[in-house]
Amino acid sequence: MKNGKFLTMAIESSCDETSVALLLEGREVLSNIISSQIKVHQVFGGVVPEIASRHHLENINNVTQQALDEAGVTLEDVDLIGVTCGPGLVGALLIGLASAKAFALAKNIPLVGVHHIQGHISANYIQYPELEPPFMALVVSGGHTNIVEVKDYNSFEVLGGTRDDAAGEAFDKVARVLGLGYPGGPLIDKIAREGNPEAIPFKRVFLEKGSYDFSFSGIKTGVLNYINSEKQAGRAINAADVAASFQQAVMDVIVTKAVNAAKEMKKDKIVLAGGVAANSKLREMLSEACDNNGIQLFRPAPVLCTDNAAMIGCAAYYKYKAGFVSDLTLDAYPNLPLTAE
Repeated sequence: MKNGKFLTMAIESSCDETSVALLLEGREVLSNIISSQIKVHQVFGGVVPEIASRHHLENINNVTQQALDEAGVTLEDVDLIGVTCGPGLVGALLIGLASAKAFALAKNIPLVGVHHIQGHISANYIQYPELEPPFMALVVSGGHTNIVEVKDYNSFEVLGGTRDDAAGEAFDKVARVLGLGYPGGPLIDKIAREGNPEAIPFKRVFLEKGSYDFSFSGIKTGVLNYINSEKQAGRAINAADVAASFQQAVMDVIVTKAVNAAKEMKKDKIVLAGGVAANSKLREMLSEACDNNGIQLFRPAPVLCTDNAAMIGCAAYYKYKAGFVSDLTLDAYPNLPLTAE
């Protein structure tokens, strides 16, 4: 406890950010330290799992101490430890899990494993103290594009997901082809502001009627084919136009499906989550679509869109309050599905 309030410490290490956070009553963030490895992986054009794991191992103790110091607490004050147990890179997940279990065992603190996507959704509870379920969640990140009906804090139904490339993966691959670098999402978002989103008619893939699933492999291939054909014809490629047109096509599909799902399920709130939730075009288009359909939109601050431990701590708090507790056999699950528990 700190000042009579329930204190959660959380650890997130599912990909290439090492993060530790301290929260009071699940929503009040005392510290949220994030150590990013972006510069390390830029050289390779993407995250190298083995290198990510090594850096987590090197960073975890320092990040934990920074988080405790900034929050002005010690492990003796902590009432609960939350940790990401999946999905993610198995080696990276194991570093966070080993640390969390060691702290839990040493100090006899309850432990709760958290699904990474539940964490992303929970970031909005931190941003908006008044937000409560039920609502529709749109999760758009490097490895996930999901439409999730959130019935309660720990009750979910995934209405749609990625059949091939997630939106974030497609952004990274297109950015690489355009020579923009890594990570692709922010770079495409930036250069697209200088381009014409209607310059190139890339195909919008909506799949079969009524489906809330996503497929971005086709548009990725469409961009590659366009660039190759332009080069063969000896024509100059306007990278800004390609980026803007690609981004527009992707967001048209995502926004349309999210709003249609909310309307069909009679939800008047949409919660945006995940790393791609920081994309300015997505925020702009989804905001306009929600306004036109009488739907309230909740969007976390950019720091809460990226992988961070505060969102994991919030999710862990609500799982613990509902009676969920993990034991020390908790393992890493790289392909963990999001289900009501």
